[in-house]
Amino acid sequence: MADTFKAFVIEDVDGKPKGGFKQLTLADLPDNDVLVEVAYSTVNYKDGLAVSGKGRIARKLPMVAGIDLAGTVVESRSPAWKPGDKVVANGWGMSETQWGGYTRFQRLKPEWLTRLPDAFSLEEAMGIGTAGYTAALCVEALETWGAVQPGSKEVLVTGAAGGVGSVAVALLAKRGYPVVASTGRPDTHDYLRSLGASGFIDRAALQEKGAPLQKERWAGGVDSVGGHTLVNALSQTVWGGAIAACGLAGSSDLPGTVLPHILRNVALLGVDSVMAPQDRRNAAWTRLARDLDKDALKTMYEVQPFEALPGLASRILAGGIRGRVVIDVRS
Repeated sequence: MADTFKAFVIEDVDGKPKGGFKQLTLADLPDNDVLVEVAYSTVNYKDGLAVSGKGRIARKLPMVAGIDLAGTVVESRSPAWKPGDKVVANGWGMSETQWGGYTRFQRLKPEWLTRLPDAFSLEEAMGIGTAGYTAALCVEALETWGAVQPGSKEVLVTGAAGGVGSVAVALLAKRGYPVVASTGRPDTHDYLRSLGASGFIDRAALQEKGAPLQKERWAGGVDSVGGHTLVNALSQTVWGGAIAACGLAGSSDLPGTVLPHILRNVALLGVDSVMAPQDRRNAAWTRLARDLDKDALKTMYEVQPFEALPGLASRILAGGIRGRVVIDVRS
């Protein structure tokens, strides 16, 4: 192992968080039980906020950013893990209260690690990342609730060309659902159609304030936008349907009424990927290994070098990234 290695560290500079590349040593890492040699991480919306300094994501400084990582166990004081094990870590406060994945090596608690299914390489694991794993949690929630069934009415996916949306479209289509993708970018239609989308709705149609109860259309849906988009999705969901909500790219507000819930028995299923228990994580990764087409996955992400991270953070905040970006921290 190298004496020093590169990491992206957020530090306090004149009372404000500022990120930059820095050389670390193993002695700088937290005293957790499992040392992982990181191969890849990703860029999520939250990472964009943290890296750019436009959001106070890091609650402790200094902080190694990055809410995802995929790598290989190097050393372990835990009987659950041994050198050579391929692992992923998503969430668990990484980049907020715990050091994250933008580093060549990281020490993690054993309970934060998920065994990588044999179906995926380390690169593919981060092509999925938190966004794809969250999408799998959403589909799992809809099916567990019983809101959707293959061959039923349409299923809505908002923010469809993004990381969560792309994987959600692919997983739902694989299960036989007629998927309607909401996006404001017509140039992504061919891409989304290749993932299995059978119809499209312009995101503007869901962004304006609508009636508390609207024409029933969706058997269910996956929403990563929030705000009026989520409220309209709920208002258009059929009796007994459900929307799995996992994001707030548009707004954290919920300017709606209880009418869809008490008159149509519509459920709002909140999905949190950060602190999800291990059994749900394992179920989500098992679903991904079973239902996510590898050829489709390859169209969802691009691989970029570590040095490109600051520019990519700005791009994702501006809505300029389609699908996923994998960061090769070895480069």
